[in-house]
Amino acid sequence: MHTRDGLVRQAIQVYEETFSAHPLCVATAPGRVNLIGEHTDYNLGVVLPAAINRCIAIAAGPRTDDQLVIHSETMNDLVQVTLGDLRPLKYSTWSNYLTGVAFFLQRRGANLRGANISVSGNIPQAAGLSSSAALEIASAFAFTAMNDLHFSDIDLIRLCQQAENEFVGVSCGIMDQFVSCMGKQHQALYLDCRTLLYKHVGLPEEVSLLVCNTGVQRELSRSEYNKRRQECLFGVKQLATRLPGIESLRDVSWDQFMTTRHLLTPVIEKRCRHVLSENGRVRAAVDALERRDVVEFGKLMYQSHFSLRNDYEVSSPELDAVVDICAESDGVYGARMTGAGFGGSAICLVDNGAVEGVSARLLREYPKRTNKLPTIYVCRFEDGASIDMV
Repeated sequence: MHTRDGLVRQAIQVYEETFSAHPLCVATAPGRVNLIGEHTDYNLGVVLPAAINRCIAIAAGPRTDDQLVIHSETMNDLVQVTLGDLRPLKYSTWSNYLTGVAFFLQRRGANLRGANISVSGNIPQAAGLSSSAALEIASAFAFTAMNDLHFSDIDLIRLCQQAENEFVGVSCGIMDQFVSCMGKQHQALYLDCRTLLYKHVGLPEEVSLLVCNTGVQRELSRSEYNKRRQECLFGVKQLATRLPGIESLRDVSWDQFMTTRHLLTPVIEKRCRHVLSENGRVRAAVDALERRDVVEFGKLMYQSHFSLRNDYEVSSPELDAVVDICAESDGVYGARMTGAGFGGSAICLVDNGAVEGVSARLLREYPKRTNKLPTIYVCRFEDGASIDMV
């Protein structure tokens, strides 16, 4: 697997082979795992993600016209669009994450020049590790560097979220873009998605994080993801008839929910119960990490998974199989699905000495239970996005 420096070199080489020129800059942005706090970000709750040692690298150089010529090494695809006529494509949809960023930069008044762009990376696609947010953040860094634009990190994070919401059509919260930009080596990031206040929290050195890609891909904009967001908004609307002034589930205390949940349909009640209980688990998990109590942290991971499976109903048989296998293995503290669900990846917090044994057990047992082959990564927590002028 390429290091970030290796990916920068690879991106430069691919750009030179594609465009017969040397790029002006290379922007990199990492994927992420979410340790706990799933489907709370768009409800303005709290989350605990971490940037990982898998990233997107974008090499970019200027053109003399108003065209964006975008090459993807991973997709083996090339797209050409006009800066004055950017719109979501129904083909080569991977490029919408990048052109959406350009669209909203221009809407903010940026005067973008044409560019040749080459995209490389080693984040697995549709694996729940947020390759989309990494592509958006790397794009934002490349566009601002090439055009000498000056935006704060928070402004770029918000703009990238807007691109995914309004250009791509996925109603994501701000977590993925935030941690891809603001991640820190060896640290997770505790983020309040309403105030955007955050702090970095260390993971004890004696544990490792395994990511198990189930091999089941999901397309968020065509999945139940947006439906879950609408269900939460409907729950807020119903609860507001008795709790005036609430604007999101973030505003509802557990006691208030218990005394007003009779207003909700059984399905909406389950959705709201997950979000409220998950916010509590995130806060408890941060407390546990700060005490270096990985046993308690692991229990909260399992509780999170069960809530996502039973109340939010976004797990899958494959994700459940990974969690079950991990729970049966020695040296495991906790496991849960990560990302939006409906496929993708599960994570496992494991003692360093048990990494090989747990990995071997997953490789052996998971195919027996699912008839699918898993892919397993040991993840390190890394710094957020960066730009190199080359």
